[in-house]
Amino acid sequence: MNHRSNTTPVKLALAAALALALAACSTVPPENADLVAARSALSQARANPAAARAAAVELERAQQALQRAESAWADKRDNEETQHLAYVARRRAEVVSALAARAQAEERIQQAGAERERARLEARTREAEAAARVASAAQADARTAQASAQAAQGQAVQSQQDAEAARQQALRAQQQAQQSQQQTQQAQQQAEAERARAAQQAERAAALERDLQTLQAKNTQRGLVVTMGDVLFATGQATLQPGAQRSVQQLAEVLRQYPERRVLVEGFTDNVGSETMNLALSERRAEAMRRALLNAGVAAERIEVRAHGLAYPVADNSTAAGRQQNRRVEVLFSDAQGRFAQR
Repeated sequence: MNHRSNTTPVKLALAAALALALAACSTVPPENADLVAARSALSQARANPAAARAAAVELERAQQALQRAESAWADKRDNEETQHLAYVARRRAEVVSALAARAQAEERIQQAGAERERARLEARTREAEAAARVASAAQADARTAQASAQAAQGQAVQSQQDAEAARQQALRAQQQAQQSQQQTQQAQQQAEAERARAAQQAERAAALERDLQTLQAKNTQRGLVVTMGDVLFATGQATLQPGAQRSVQQLAEVLRQYPERRVLVEGFTDNVGSETMNLALSERRAEAMRRALLNAGVAAERIEVRAHGLAYPVADNSTAAGRQQNRRVEVLFSDAQGRFAQR
């Protein structure tokens, strides 16, 4: 009798503990696979040290999209909305990772180019210094040879042949000294010419930037870029508005003053409509700008055209102002050698 009465409270206590445990488990919200993937993509994007400086805006947008997805799941358990917002956050995080990787690659390319130019200049400087040392040594040899020739002439016991040989040796040494001096002068002239060319290119680049100020050109990692907003076109159209001709004439005049430069005309749209439609529209708008430049006298071989559609937005497509900024044509100027930096 006593044994039965002792076990009953124990069973009741175990049952109560089990019920509390089940209740606690039921309050833990289930994990959402789309949120997990979005968090992972955003964490990976933040881990790149170039993300903050190369894609700060996209990084902030990805964080905002993830926060909205978290709220949709935590507050409403809306799986469809959560899935959509998590997808947007993940794609923006992937854009951040791509932009950061591109920025790192461009930095490595620029650093490699600068190192190569410094190494080339140092090598030429060393060549000039070596040539100067050779010339100095040759002059010393010439003086020694001349002294030997004079000593040979002053000695009555030495034969005329020895004196002639010494004179020939002195003559060869003088010729070597002259050749060394000429090489030194040539090396110095080449180094000076390189410095002059570099200074001239830098001066013309600065002048080009000044000449493009009226068109609000921006100096980017890819070079000087002039952005033409969609005010140049009617909505959904690819025909230039009459007011665009002034900007076209300014661009053509700048290109006439800098014949070493080429331009890359790139078309962009917002995200309204299908991707195929936007790609075609951006191509027609870029081609319209190309025809306008041709009519203004710019040679065809100096113009390239690319269409990007809704890719590479510069603003948020969720607002009318943002979509207007994304509907644009960009004119990228090449470097002094006519080359374009990769996007």
